[in-house]
Amino acid sequence: MKTNRLFFIDAVRAFAIIMMLQGHFIDTLLAPEYRDTDSTIFQIWSYFRGITAPTFFTISGIIFTYLLMKSKKKGQAPERIRKGLLRGLLLIAIGYGLRAPVFEWITGSFRTYFLVIDVLQCIGLSIIITVGIYYLTFKKSLIFSILMLILGISIFIIEPWYRELDTTGIPLVFANYLSKSNGSIFTILPWLGYMSIGAFIASLFYRYVGNEKFKPILVSGLIIIGALLIYNSSQFLMWMYRWSDIKILKEVAYYNYLFTRLGNVLILLGIFYALERFVKNQMIFKIGQKTLSIYVVHFVIIYGSLTGIGLSQIIGKTLNLYQAAMGAILFIIIVCLISLYGIKTNAFIYKKLRGFIK
Repeated sequence: MKTNRLFFIDAVRAFAIIMMLQGHFIDTLLAPEYRDTDSTIFQIWSYFRGITAPTFFTISGIIFTYLLMKSKKKGQAPERIRKGLLRGLLLIAIGYGLRAPVFEWITGSFRTYFLVIDVLQCIGLSIIITVGIYYLTFKKSLIFSILMLILGISIFIIEPWYRELDTTGIPLVFANYLSKSNGSIFTILPWLGYMSIGAFIASLFYRYVGNEKFKPILVSGLIIIGALLIYNSSQFLMWMYRWSDIKILKEVAYYNYLFTRLGNVLILLGIFYALERFVKNQMIFKIGQKTLSIYVVHFVIIYGSLTGIGLSQIIGKTLNLYQAAMGAILFIIIVCLISLYGIKTNAFIYKKLRGFIK
């Protein structure tokens, strides 16, 4: 930790992207008759699939904000802010690009499904919002930390207000960021909440990572708070409701998936941070650093991005358990090999962007 690099984050990112790969593969290709919700194996798979996205958003908030805050010490804050805005816009553009039905457009067919929002657009917009808040509080990092924590918790608490948000009258390109009614997979709320919590955690690393007592305190704190969120957050929200008579607290307590998922993420972060010296592996590092390339490659192979021909169209939901399990392992290996050694997506795009800016 003398370099203050958060090595464990690369391991968590690698874990999250691998969970995403197997989750998308199995969910897309497993035959319906094998989706037995009473099966322990299927329940475990569903559980880990459920924490993949919250983990990815949280660690994205951590790593981006940590680098953003470190740049201030190095006198590189303006450059990092500019890079952050560009990265946010780039992710949004790639998110739309992956769903662009090029061949349909060539034939003169245009559908609004191209405008649905997925994970990349939400991460990109969250980065832009984080940069904006950081810029406004640039001289007061403590205020930035507090604001990000309050923002994350507030987004989780007001979830009933935007759960079934009516976006009638809002242009579709904007409405899709707020509602899933038109086919969006992700929306900016509640996912900005996980990015905001990640930004707050990053501020803790920024302030205290050089302190020798920081790691054991943070590991313990992450695991304890995570367990409390999983097992006691609903009861606490109900206690707050009885004390304050604020109805929304009761509604959140009865459908408390955001805080419990956050608890899962915090425990996962605590475990990986505690075991950091065991996960300093070059391959893990490479996978954690190439998540964008991995996401793009897997999207093309599974969903037939751009071409319209992918595994979902060729195979469909036809695999049995054994085929799905073996196929998922093979799929992970192939996608990672292509991303690590076959293409240079990240480097190529950023090189072109830097040239364009200059």
